[in-house]
Amino acid sequence: MTKTALVVGASGIVGSATSTLLAAQGWSVHGLARRPAGQAGVQPIAADLQDATATAAALRDLNPDAVFITTWLRQDSEAENIRVNSAMVRNLLDALPKPSVPRHVALVTGLKHYLGPFEAYGKGTLPQTPFREEQGRLDVENFYYAQEDEVFAAAARDGFTWSVHRPHTVIGMAVGNAMNMGTTLAVYATLCREKGRPFTFPGSAAQWSGLTDMTDAGQLARHLIWAAETETAHDQAFNVVNGDIFRWQWMWERIARWFEVEAAPFDGTVRPLEQQMAEDAALWREIALREGLAEPDLGRLASPWHTDADLGRPIEVVTDMSKSRRLGFTAYQPTDDAFFALFERLRAERLIP
Repeated sequence: MTKTALVVGASGIVGSATSTLLAAQGWSVHGLARRPAGQAGVQPIAADLQDATATAAALRDLNPDAVFITTWLRQDSEAENIRVNSAMVRNLLDALPKPSVPRHVALVTGLKHYLGPFEAYGKGTLPQTPFREEQGRLDVENFYYAQEDEVFAAAARDGFTWSVHRPHTVIGMAVGNAMNMGTTLAVYATLCREKGRPFTFPGSAAQWSGLTDMTDAGQLARHLIWAAETETAHDQAFNVVNGDIFRWQWMWERIARWFEVEAAPFDGTVRPLEQQMAEDAALWREIALREGLAEPDLGRLASPWHTDADLGRPIEVVTDMSKSRRLGFTAYQPTDDAFFALFERLRAERLIP
């Protein structure tokens, strides 16, 4: 029998990649979003998870074998992040009928589980790396913990299995996404090339010279489906990264060469992209109109605040995947290839020239 999947946040970086892979593997895929985008093989469901009544109405006839929660809404404070995002998970799981067949619910969070929320990101007592899943929660409010608790409570009530997936920075394709380093760097490099500016690393010395890793959206999609289909992976939390490690001083040069721009030597000064790109909206619109690009609004493509947060950390950040490897997940994705594939897709879809 064909399995049914509900992908929550289907128009985002992770959700769209997961929906595509599920459809390719023969699942019947339903994609929930506030404003669903047309996607081959995905049946759209329009719903605002903040509205419990509307969510229940939208999902009343769906009894999925697997649910993939890949969305969240950024708020002005961590208290509001907790209130809004925990309610969204609660409304979703309350809206679904109690499963009549085995059901698995996968929740995507991230490394802020170890680093703390944006308000305290990389501050105070810094955690030991590589991050491992047995490291407990920090003694600080964190909306990831609140989301997990909603999943755990619903699982105890309704009897489904669950998994939590903690990627590092995700590389993938989505317009209007709040956390999109790959597209942000592509847009920044394009602006540098346009004006002959040096391609200047925006982050910290620790990130420039230390080791790091990242997570391709396709790699994360494979991990999500693997956990749903692997009994020994049920009721577990997992880190998920590409499997390679690199230093930004190496990756920055590779990205610069792809865009045919000059990578400026890093002198130890933090130069955030939010400052570097603060006055670039009009320039981007000019480029988009001249080149016939699909998105002239810089704010819908670039998220410099998030790239600054990742590249400005005062410690190197690497992630251990031994737990997944021991249970049989062996997929691997070179991170530079993930960047280059994204850049090619952005160009093919007329989002960069």
